[in-house]
Amino acid sequence: MDYTMVQTPRGTKDFLPRDAKRKRWVEGTLLKLFRQWGYREIVTPTMEFSDAVSAGDTTGLDRNLYQFFEREGDLLALRPDVTTPVARVVATRLKEQPKPIRLCYSANVFRYAEPQTGLRREFYQAGVELVGTNGYAADAEVVALAVEALKALGLRDFRVDIGQTDYYDGIIQHASLSPKERRLVRLSLLRKDYVTLERLLTGSNLPAQDRELLQRLPDLRGGREILEEATHRATNPISKLAMENLAAVYDTLESYGLTHWIQVDLGMIKDIEYYTGMVLEAYTADMGFTIGTGGRYDNLIGQFGYQSPATGFALGIERVMEALSRQDKWPAFDKQKVLCLRLGEDAELCWSVAQNLRQRGFVVELDVVARSEAEARKYAIACSFPWVISPLSCERIRVWTEHEGWRTMELAEFAALKEGDGICG
Repeated sequence: MDYTMVQTPRGTKDFLPRDAKRKRWVEGTLLKLFRQWGYREIVTPTMEFSDAVSAGDTTGLDRNLYQFFEREGDLLALRPDVTTPVARVVATRLKEQPKPIRLCYSANVFRYAEPQTGLRREFYQAGVELVGTNGYAADAEVVALAVEALKALGLRDFRVDIGQTDYYDGIIQHASLSPKERRLVRLSLLRKDYVTLERLLTGSNLPAQDRELLQRLPDLRGGREILEEATHRATNPISKLAMENLAAVYDTLESYGLTHWIQVDLGMIKDIEYYTGMVLEAYTADMGFTIGTGGRYDNLIGQFGYQSPATGFALGIERVMEALSRQDKWPAFDKQKVLCLRLGEDAELCWSVAQNLRQRGFVVELDVVARSEAEARKYAIACSFPWVISPLSCERIRVWTEHEGWRTMELAEFAALKEGDGICG
């Protein structure tokens, strides 16, 4: 048999029932939280015109697009992120809406890259976009929401790093570097290739103080003391203003009581090029890559003909799932699963009892293969059913658990059982 018939393309995966359930729980938990903060869900097409998602090459994503021609001859691409399609929608269909506009989403995205741990070619994101204001309070809101999102998922030992792209840009913009050389400096910092960075800076006309500062950027990580040091070291007004902005964001987060989860990181260099101000990345202590990313992108929407500032973030769903698995923080999903037997072949009675329990929040599976009680017990243990029931009437049932065996109960009494009374711990 051709292997393409039985395998998925590189960089993609199947979500089997357990992981599909976990994935939906993560997405549902995040979207519920986003809505509680006033964000409205938006759904954009999986494919866009190629020019739209590359946005005039301001995103830095065009190198990783999945592109194809449709029959009419238009060049299309699978969306490499959701922020760019949202920018298109805001500029074309929501520009008359009162500002700020709060939008949220959960969607799959596609980027052509070499698959590795934590990086696939098709992956899933959930995030928010806060459009229409350029104040530090908006940046603080998205950082705060990122913290609350990770807390809502039950993660521990996580942090959200915040930085400021203008601090780096203020240093580099006066150097005698070509656009290609600036790109190489950026890539050197992104890849932590400090040997190449030193070589590039040695040949520039940057003052020694600025060359030293660029090389020190990766070490400028910590709390408020980093903001003070970076402000003192800055030699240009752009970098100083960047620190004023980041200090205001930090102060706001401190007033929210969230700085326990926050770290300043001025060496944060993003691989997506549309960021223009505050940037963020989320990590857990036991993962070697980010689980979330975001920041301010004041020029992206303008690529679609309508200038509007914006900020936001996205969490990687699979990466969050991996973090939850490593920390053993998954909720118990199957505490109220019930297998309802039809030993008496009374379909109407079984249906009535099953519907009664479903309306009370139980997950009820009707036995459709006529199992004996012994077969039902074996199946229940294998499939993690806390209970097996056999209806006697609409009010009375026989109930089996692994630890207590069979007993007769009132249906109302059974319905009042607390989670954890069955075989699943």
